[in-house]
Amino acid sequence: MSTDPHVADSHGLIRVHGARVNNLKDVSVELPKRRLTVFTGVSGSGKSSLVFGTIAAESQRLINETYSAFVQGFMPTTARPEVDVLEGLTTAITVDQQRMGGDPRSTVGTATDANALLRILFSRLGTPHIGPPSAYAFNVASVSASGAITVERGAKKAVKATFNRTGGMCPRCEGRGSVTDLDLTQLYDDSKSLNEGALTIPGYKAGGWGYRLYSESGFYDPDKPIRDYTKRELHDFLHREPTRMKIAGINMTYEGLVPRIQKSMLAKDKESMQPHIREFVERAVTFSTCPECDGTRLSEGARASKIDGVSIADACAMQITDLAAWIRGLDEPSVLPLLTTLGQTLDSFVEIGLGYLSLDRPAGTLSGGEAQRTKMIRHLGSSLTDTTYVFDEPTTGLHPHDIQRMNDLLLRLRDKGNTVLVVEHKPEVIAIADHVVDLGPGAGGAGGVVCFEGTVEELRAGDTVTGRHFDDRATLKDTVRKPSGALEIRGASTNNLQDVDVDIPLGVLTVVTGVAGSGKSSLLHGSIPADAGVVSVDQSPIRGSRRSNPATYTGLLDPIRKAFAKANDVKPALFSANSEGACPACNGAGVIYTDLGMMAGVATTCEDCEGKRFDASVLEYRLGGRDISEVLAMSVTEAEEFFGSGEAHTPAAHRVLQRLADVGLGYLTIGQPLTTLSGGERQRLKLATHMGDKGGVYVLDEPTTGLHLADVQQLLGLLDRLVDSGKSVIVVEHHQAVMAHADWIIDLGPGAGHDGGRIVFEGTPADLVADRSTLTGEHLAAYVGA
Repeated sequence: MSTDPHVADSHGLIRVHGARVNNLKDVSVELPKRRLTVFTGVSGSGKSSLVFGTIAAESQRLINETYSAFVQGFMPTTARPEVDVLEGLTTAITVDQQRMGGDPRSTVGTATDANALLRILFSRLGTPHIGPPSAYAFNVASVSASGAITVERGAKKAVKATFNRTGGMCPRCEGRGSVTDLDLTQLYDDSKSLNEGALTIPGYKAGGWGYRLYSESGFYDPDKPIRDYTKRELHDFLHREPTRMKIAGINMTYEGLVPRIQKSMLAKDKESMQPHIREFVERAVTFSTCPECDGTRLSEGARASKIDGVSIADACAMQITDLAAWIRGLDEPSVLPLLTTLGQTLDSFVEIGLGYLSLDRPAGTLSGGEAQRTKMIRHLGSSLTDTTYVFDEPTTGLHPHDIQRMNDLLLRLRDKGNTVLVVEHKPEVIAIADHVVDLGPGAGGAGGVVCFEGTVEELRAGDTVTGRHFDDRATLKDTVRKPSGALEIRGASTNNLQDVDVDIPLGVLTVVTGVAGSGKSSLLHGSIPADAGVVSVDQSPIRGSRRSNPATYTGLLDPIRKAFAKANDVKPALFSANSEGACPACNGAGVIYTDLGMMAGVATTCEDCEGKRFDASVLEYRLGGRDISEVLAMSVTEAEEFFGSGEAHTPAAHRVLQRLADVGLGYLTIGQPLTTLSGGERQRLKLATHMGDKGGVYVLDEPTTGLHLADVQQLLGLLDRLVDSGKSVIVVEHHQAVMAHADWIIDLGPGAGHDGGRIVFEGTPADLVADRSTLTGEHLAAYVGA
């Protein structure tokens, strides 16, 4: 047999030549396949543009093109990335930090295979037997119907038949676990009539179709105040069943106000609503645990069927580590393969550091890091090989103790024969890479160049920003600040907290730490009294369309528009691309979306405004020699200089820009769409927006997310400035540099889930290092070299 290498084995590289996505400057790299490549570089240097925007995007686009034109019509459309050559691509699976399922019925169990396997197990072993796996599913309703099937049977033709489908959905809450009550006083003003504008619901403006449905229905007098309605009229107004009828000469379906609101607003996830609708829902709706299923989402039959006294609701409510132990204790040869598979899936949760979750935890409540690790579980058991896995900072939200586990999983994926591409800042992850690509040297326009390619040892010796800071270690402070008071928390028992009493010192930098799932967020977001003047900056995604940008989000655009209007003696609305100044051809979007019917749509740059988004006449108005589109194309640093002095001097705009520069976003273009920002950039944008707030206590949730080693120093400087200006700063953080810099540390643990939820240490970082009584203490001592 010939030992010569086969030509098919010679394709061992992914070649990228001339990538120009976002800020990339003709980047060319060669990445080894079936190896672990880590991409590093300061925040905003172009890592995500290269990995997600170029390699993963093109792979996804090519796969989508293999589907029929009909199927492609339902898929998101992506243009070909701006790159000259892309060779050697394999199927790319991106495991990002987007929050999971907005559907209220989506849980950790349904997002992985665990729930499906449990349902099969109960349908085989559960007593009393109530039906197939669907009988245990809270996403399947029980229905029965009867009808006639035509069957040729001699002279007889029609056979009467009854169809039954047994589902496990609780009929009261429809599988959501909670029921909603509407506060009717928030829906309408009963002292007014409909014609006087009684409805106070967003989107129900007098004269609009939503309004006319009620005012012209004919079931009640639209000129009569609602409080004077008869019992029958009030029932028709609020609760009438859907009825087809003619309203204002048009065939329409009339429906009572309450079911209409429930279908249009309450069926959606609250987090995905527009801000004004979410505000209305929070005001008008009270969510309470369903009294019929006690929040388990399941019907009475599904809850009554048990294995060894445990129902499927009990199993899903168990902590996954306990559930895995229970599954291993079941000795039933008839379902042995099923038990083995289910045991392996649950073990993956424990391995990945998510053993503290339960399968009934709503998927929407997982943090970005937890969501990413839950998605990983699907891929660990996958039989796919020779694919490219793309990860976006997989260590987000992980304690140093858990990072080792994550490294093992990344290496396991690689060893199955996959190419693993990781965007990461943590030195512990960079250290296990087979190949490192360092982008930079700066951020935004100053980045987008490959500064280094090679091994970790070569990176350490190299003269790049990452190489120089690779072995950086923060030192413990000689003196710590004295607190000016304390925020008292008593008897905290949110989620897994075990009746915690703690005094959080005020006027200092306090770090709350502990392994993932130990109860840090529960302590801060669930237990701090609402009247404490708290400004909370978390990592939830910023809501905004592709028309939103840092200038609109931070309120920076208002003083800029006013300055332009004053300088040119015209009205401010002209200088908004979402208002009168918009280019008429593209309505201020800068691009034109062409729907090609059954084929994939295309986005092309608007030819009239060349992507500038403004009407040509608006661009003739100038301030300090620049038009509005040129100002929006500036980076924060340029704009800060521009509005800081001279003809364009605008103190209100300069203040906002200064705050953006303070949080390390000097490289961002002020007109860049919010949809293109990374998680860490979004959080820092929120922080900059809140820095002008009046609150005296700042609660930050892992502000080092997405920060390069070199940027962490700048963040510490910002936190110090906040504390020195009289604020109290409380940070949930795993980064040892932030811990070492703290004045006070509160460590939760000792484990996760029900093994956590207790305070295991309170004191200064120096005491924690000297004590070494907790996992955090051991890791911090190793970090500072004590």
